[in-house]
Amino acid sequence: MADTATPPTSRVRSWWGWGWADAHPDDAECVAMGALFPGSLARPLPVPRVADLGIGAPAVAPPASLAHLVATDPGDRAAHAMGKAYRDVVRALRGRPRRVPDLVARPRDEQQVADLLEWAGERGVAVVPYGGGSSVTGGVEYRGDAHRAVLSLDLTAMDRVLEVDAAGRAARIQAGTLGPGLEDQLRPHGLTLRHFPQSFEFSTLGGWLATRAGGHYATGRTHIDDFVQSLRVVTPAGTSASWRLPASGAGPSPDRLFLGSEGALGVITEAWLRVQVRPAHKASAAVAFAAFDDALTAVRLIAQSDLVPANCRLLDAGEAALAGAAADGSAVLVLGFESADAPVGDRLRQAVELARSCGGGAVGADGAAGAEGADGTGDAVGAWRSAFLKMPYLRDGLARMGVVAETFETAATWDRIPGLIEAVRTDVGAAALKATGHPATVNCRLTHVYPDGAAPYFTVLAAGRPGDEVAVWDDLKAVAGEVLHRYGATVTHHHAVGRDHRPGYDLQRPEPFALALRAAKDALDPRGILNPGVLVG
Repeated sequence: MADTATPPTSRVRSWWGWGWADAHPDDAECVAMGALFPGSLARPLPVPRVADLGIGAPAVAPPASLAHLVATDPGDRAAHAMGKAYRDVVRALRGRPRRVPDLVARPRDEQQVADLLEWAGERGVAVVPYGGGSSVTGGVEYRGDAHRAVLSLDLTAMDRVLEVDAAGRAARIQAGTLGPGLEDQLRPHGLTLRHFPQSFEFSTLGGWLATRAGGHYATGRTHIDDFVQSLRVVTPAGTSASWRLPASGAGPSPDRLFLGSEGALGVITEAWLRVQVRPAHKASAAVAFAAFDDALTAVRLIAQSDLVPANCRLLDAGEAALAGAAADGSAVLVLGFESADAPVGDRLRQAVELARSCGGGAVGADGAAGAEGADGTGDAVGAWRSAFLKMPYLRDGLARMGVVAETFETAATWDRIPGLIEAVRTDVGAAALKATGHPATVNCRLTHVYPDGAAPYFTVLAAGRPGDEVAVWDDLKAVAGEVLHRYGATVTHHHAVGRDHRPGYDLQRPEPFALALRAAKDALDPRGILNPGVLVG
């Protein structure tokens, strides 16, 4: 993936949908997309206005000592009321955001975070830590009425790379730093984190850590966990600061308690992370397969080799067609290699030959399989990359037409992967037909691959029931969760638990661990103010 420069500050984020407000499909484009789905709306739902939400006055006011950190503007509050899941977008379009936070606070240092938590605890105010707001699992909203007021704790004012250890290839970075800003600050040092989730532009380091986010790399360091040297976390019980170490065998890792804790145990304020020299050598190619099972075999063998591709994305026929990577019913394997030290063309050629030995055929249209420096622009690789970045905007356009556009991901061992993928296609497709009366499209791609398994990512496109899209979404989500549980697949590989995946997470985790997690919650957050309903409680 190419590095993304910091966007112009004049651009405005969409409060109700994904990304930049000026990047969404216009009405005509929405209608054209909706025409592909029988039963969709004749005209797109209007872009929602904050003024139509009827947001009332905050239920609580901050003390004078913290007032300069806190905003009460309805637009700011609306933008912090939900994440960016399909369900959230539809709720905004229908004017049903549920509970809007009373206050939005933007602390600029760790002490201010601690002061805000202390005040919130004393007043019984729920605190929902907030990074870029890109959660697709209900991780940044408050549900319920157990607290008198809700404070959205926006960390994006804490956005600096504080220290760089070039010799040790590590950097100390504040948790509110957005992806582009992080890379911009490392670039003068010739370094990069090279962690690129799809939400890179609109998510923060703290969000990645709190959700154990997966990045762009398909092998090797796939999750943010792999980059962590140490963490600083502010909790109502005090500040946890782990030692910066290359490795340690000293008991259970304190960092592991907070990685993936989703703001329920504390607020991550900064971290020391392993960084690397910026890559100078890149090459990519695409390989087509007539049979998806042959492609699965090829991917498994590549994952079990010592080639370690940066990108090893397998698109089934539907996903390949949707991305513009192939239109002939082929599955497409997108391969990419990069290195800071040595040419990677030989590794790419070996991977392509391995894929061909499993039945792979035509490579990318530029014929550059193995050509050093080929970036895939204009071929299947470039088409996939472009679709990858545009898809969230297109999803919002479909939502305006009443079309259900859901995605979910998982991971399982190789022996379960073929049956799992087929079961999701069959069962979720049948559920969509029952719920809407129209056939659905269920596509699959592998986003990350390991020697012992893979992470399938599913896209479901179906005509909705106008005015009742969230109920259809709920039905499909429930069926998908049942299939994942049946096959022993995780409820999430990299999207986090939030509130939407709680039922699956509760079934997945061992009960002794659940007891320990509840005890940790009680000890670190005795007043129960931190992101209530996420993970526990």
